[in-house]
Amino acid sequence: MNAGTEVSLEKNPNALLAVLWAGLACGVLDITAALVVYGYLGLKPMRLLQGISSGLLGPKAFDGGLATALLGLLCHFVIAYGAATVFFAASRAIPFFIQNAVISGALYGVAVYFFMNRIVLPLSAAAKRPFSLKLMIIGVIIHIFCVGLPISLSVRRFSR
Repeated sequence: MNAGTEVSLEKNPNALLAVLWAGLACGVLDITAALVVYGYLGLKPMRLLQGISSGLLGPKAFDGGLATALLGLLCHFVIAYGAATVFFAASRAIPFFIQNAVISGALYGVAVYFFMNRIVLPLSAAAKRPFSLKLMIIGVIIHIFCVGLPISLSVRRFSR
């Protein structure tokens, strides 16, 4: 790669590739972590995915079988790609996000966790659950390592 190509790529990063890889990495890692952690706690994969779709459908999502589980998986990836898109757009305006991808990614993961749990979930049709410090800590850790960091590192990769 010559100097002219490097400058061109810095000014015009491949937004589509950045968002595609960031969303895919986030979506796969986050759902895998959720399935492992909540599976360990006794929740079956179908029920977990139906729980995601219950944000749209309410309690009837749990009666929908495989169809509502697949809808939950689709919703999960839509959210992952949304989070990747927001980070990419913000990184265009705030260079710190790219220059300090590990710090900004960790903080972004925490921000996404609280945005989802304090804004999105209360506005959704999902059943309200009591607060659990243990589940909050697990959720924040998952969001740091499986949401924020994969997004920030993927975006940085395609912003060089």
